[in-house]
Amino acid sequence: MDGIIVINKPKNCTSHDVVYKVKKIFNEKVGHTGTLDPLATGVLPLLIGKGTLCSKYLINHDKTYEVELTLGKKTDTADSEGKIIETNDVPTEILKQQNVEKVLNSFIGKQKQIPPIYSAIKVKGKKLYEYARKGQEVEIQPREIEIYSINLMKINSETKKIEFQVHCSKGTYIRTLCEDIAEKLSTVGYMSELNRIQVGTFTLSEAVSIENLEKAPKEKYLIPIEKVFEKCGSIELKDVSLKKFLNGVKITKNEPDGVYRIYNKGTFVGTGILKDGKLKRDIIL
Repeated sequence: MDGIIVINKPKNCTSHDVVYKVKKIFNEKVGHTGTLDPLATGVLPLLIGKGTLCSKYLINHDKTYEVELTLGKKTDTADSEGKIIETNDVPTEILKQQNVEKVLNSFIGKQKQIPPIYSAIKVKGKKLYEYARKGQEVEIQPREIEIYSINLMKINSETKKIEFQVHCSKGTYIRTLCEDIAEKLSTVGYMSELNRIQVGTFTLSEAVSIENLEKAPKEKYLIPIEKVFEKCGSIELKDVSLKKFLNGVKITKNEPDGVYRIYNKGTFVGTGILKDGKLKRDIIL
């Protein structure tokens, strides 16, 4: 069974825990296109069977999150799991809607972001959180990210919490974004809630919980590989050409360069990559 399953990841569960459970359900190879923090909830696309071959086309997807930022406290992990290492006042005037929206909007665009020390990015062969747990200092290089949009959802002046929605590029750390927003608001803060509502074209509305997946027929929530490439062009290959194509022979085609869905007698057989008039095999079912 091959395709993609969009899981609605629960809180306090690692992405690897989810992968393990889905492997048991499908008895197939299972991969992912990027993990979610244990505290985070929401969209987690998983690749099933030959769907794992689609990974290279899905790992660079942009993402949309709903975020809760708690102001006045800073933690060592930049989220609610960490120890409070600093506290600061949160004057009422900085929580005025106009001021908060101005600060949020200032983050729109391309920028350099320094990933949090508690992250899985590797430096000199070790993950950053390994350095952090040992109290070791390490130089963290900034990475270029992009915030496409960021919209205020709610301000709670009593609890000093701000809720917002952000659409951002791959590689954006929301924990760091929360700390940076708090700093621009002249205080400190940490990410207290995170819900991912979209990854590329995959949305929360099509996501399924592990519990419901276990009860349903396996194919009910399986997104076919063909749908991943629905915006790509298509090429029909006759039997002789298909045999050559499947054997790795490049087929001459007068079409623009790009990725194409390949069909034989109307049946989807996989994808091919066309470059300089030559079509070569890519993902084969």
